[in-house]
Amino acid sequence: MTILVTGATGSVGRLVVERLVAAGVRVRALTRSPDTARLPDGVEVVAGDLADPSTLVSVFGGVQRMYLFPVPATARGVVVGAVDAGVRHIVVLSSGAVTAGFDTDFHLPVERAVEASGVAWTHVRPGEFMLNKLSLWGPSIRAERVVREPFPDTAWYPVHEHDIADVAVTALLHAGHAGRVYDVNGPQLISNRDQVRAIAEAIGEDIRLEVVTPGQARQHYLRQGGFAAANADFLLGFEDYSGNDTTPTPAEAFDPASAGPLPTAEQVTGRPARTFAAWAHDHADDFR
Repeated sequence: MTILVTGATGSVGRLVVERLVAAGVRVRALTRSPDTARLPDGVEVVAGDLADPSTLVSVFGGVQRMYLFPVPATARGVVVGAVDAGVRHIVVLSSGAVTAGFDTDFHLPVERAVEASGVAWTHVRPGEFMLNKLSLWGPSIRAERVVREPFPDTAWYPVHEHDIADVAVTALLHAGHAGRVYDVNGPQLISNRDQVRAIAEAIGEDIRLEVVTPGQARQHYLRQGGFAAANADFLLGFEDYSGNDTTPTPAEAFDPASAGPLPTAEQVTGRPARTFAAWAHDHADDFR
């Protein structure tokens, strides 16, 4: 059996590749830049772009199952090409925002394209990635041992990227997951303040938490660039999931405890979901 992993060099896709290789499965990994992919030995690395289905004509041959990274604009064409070539089960990296009803024009169209194809499907819907905090806070922690945060007491159930990959691989390799939707969250309701404390403990150094306004945080993230700049308006409440302008609201407006406990990877894998403290230790060197 050959499994195609799209988005193979992404934060979750790379982990999916590694787990499939460890399981002894033939893996074909799709990336726009094969020369810099740095994937495990034995992986068939192929060039292609989900944003341009014409680059995928030769990619799907001999593939039975596929892990699909979401690109909504071209999802229908990608899925049709995969199914026509013989793919019979597609596991979609989706989002918990679909479950919450916030996402109607990004991940949801990808899910619908796969469902309409007629083949077996599984949707993996992670909530907030713990990894976001490395992108947002990492530069200032490394440079100054400080986090600038407008909502220190906002709390949620962030999920470890390894748990997301574990769920996807379970669905790819084992029977009984077709037609299932898996929301994947962390096991612990934890505030931003306590997340900073967990990172400080992991690196063995104090980290100062500086409370700023949403506007100040926005300017900080825009200067920082990368993921932080690209997502500042959404993450800070200046725009909604569809990109419409909004106004940041007080964290106290919603009690996250009323939503929990939320589903975790354990319901799929049978193994306890990873805590934020474990994630912080896993990434301690990235924060130093």
